[in-house]
Amino acid sequence: MQMIKKKITNLQRDQSFRWYRDFFKRIFDVSFSLAALIILIIPIMIIAIFIKIDSPKESILFRQVRVGKNNVPFTMFKFRSMTKDAPHQMATENFENPEEYITSIGKIIRKTSLDELPQLINVLKGDMSVIGPRPLIPAEKRVLALRDQTGASRILPGITGLAQVHGRDEVTDVNKAAYDGKYALNISMLLNLSIFIKTIFDVICSRGIHEGKKD
Repeated sequence: MQMIKKKITNLQRDQSFRWYRDFFKRIFDVSFSLAALIILIIPIMIIAIFIKIDSPKESILFRQVRVGKNNVPFTMFKFRSMTKDAPHQMATENFENPEEYITSIGKIIRKTSLDELPQLINVLKGDMSVIGPRPLIPAEKRVLALRDQTGASRILPGITGLAQVHGRDEVTDVNKAAYDGKYALNISMLLNLSIFIKTIFDVICSRGIHEGKKD
């Protein structure tokens, strides 16, 4: 009975209006993404040029349908890091042989997470937040169902999130959904700051990145 009451209390807390989660977080998202796009315009252009030189006949951006807030699909942008014949409706971590599809420039931008930069456009559009659960492809039904149970599907997905700084590709589906639910319930400026700082260190150290199926 006590556990049920706790769940009801947490659910009520999550549904009530909170200034940071429901107002200031969006202001930060817009301000940060706009400033980042302006500051990083030259590196972004350089990456785009190298992608085009590496694969002249293919597009610079990779567009993929992802599941957003309240399970509403949206088109997510990334720098293209794979060939056009790669399986696009499958999570990369499930590839049998990802090295066959990843381009030479793709290896660099994926390792440094620079392929995620175009998602700043998604943040400006309101499809995503800077920090939140990573947007999944529709085929990842198990994690999506688990997110529905934890409440993580009720918030905007993010460029980075709590699950990403706790192992990223190495986290199990159950733990991933648990971290996402924990974040959705406890969104705060301090939590976002800690995730942001840890993300920077993880990117520098290339932590949690795993291409293809685990052995």
